[in-house]
Amino acid sequence: MSDHDEAAASPEVAADEPLTPEIVDEAIGAAGAASADISVEDIIEQLERVTAERDGHFDARARLQAEFDNYRKRVSAQQAEHAERANEALVGKLLPVLDACDAALAHNVEGVEPIAAQLCGVLEREGLQRLAPTGEPFDPEFHEAVMHEDGDGGAATVVEVLRTGYLWKNRVLRPAMVKVRG
Repeated sequence: MSDHDEAAASPEVAADEPLTPEIVDEAIGAAGAASADISVEDIIEQLERVTAERDGHFDARARLQAEFDNYRKRVSAQQAEHAERANEALVGKLLPVLDACDAALAHNVEGVEPIAAQLCGVLEREGLQRLAPTGEPFDPEFHEAVMHEDGDGGAATVVEVLRTGYLWKNRVLRPAMVKVRG
């Protein structure tokens, strides 16, 4: 019996039509009549085809799940990076305030020290680090040389910090402006 004959022998049921005992009995009778002509080899072949199709669907679902998990991780990392960049930009905008506090402290302005200490403390707890490179070897990644004095010909060394530099979570936010000897 061909697929066309089986379709003709089995009753048609609309998707929204409820299954009644009569429809089920008719379908079982049609299947019984059709099954008399089906060999064991045909049943095994159909079972293998259905099993292969099922395995294909399982594999596709597993790949889709893995893709979705990777997408979710990537989006989460992008959101964290975006938030980090926003924090970095905000701290960058606060650097002139820190510079003003440093200048006020250098001129012994009263009342600035507690405010400056509190502001620096909060930012340092969040990941801000001051670059105080006096006496250290000059490193163009962390220092910006704006003045130079002759030395003994050895490695360039920072002799004075003209403007404080800052790191934000171990990345250079602003290089230290320095005077170099050597």
